[in-house]
Amino acid sequence: MSDNYLTVIPTDPYWRPGKDAADRAAAALSRMLPDDDARRGLEAKWHDNVEVVWCGSSLERVFCPHCGADCALDWWAEAVAHRYDEGFPTLVVTVPCCDVATSLNELVYDWPMGFAQFRIEVLYPNRSWLTDEELATLAAVLGHPLRQILIHI
Repeated sequence: MSDNYLTVIPTDPYWRPGKDAADRAAAALSRMLPDDDARRGLEAKWHDNVEVVWCGSSLERVFCPHCGADCALDWWAEAVAHRYDEGFPTLVVTVPCCDVATSLNELVYDWPMGFAQFRIEVLYPNRSWLTDEELATLAAVLGHPLRQILIHI
């Protein structure tokens, strides 16, 4: 059986909210879920280091945010592994296509994903993507811009 998560993360991978703000955002997300089964899977998580918030088996391609070129998945995996081994003190990489420095978090992922020290996730959310309005509401409650990721593993 596969697992599905609806996950929201701050756009800044190193930003972490206080517990009160996280609790308010989790409560707001709970109200956006369709039923009690989905609400049981809701959890706010803090990590000591930045974590890869991988979309799972849905990732197909990675693109350069500067020139739009396709970045080889093996290049991307090596760059992530190297920074992971160091505990993600930086996400800066130089993309091979146009030799520009950027962040792993700013690469364009064909199935959204990102990097974060904090996340709110819902296991088996019984719904798809949040609307732009719902995501903006959560960001306002949390006090920081968010991105969403649907994880399928």
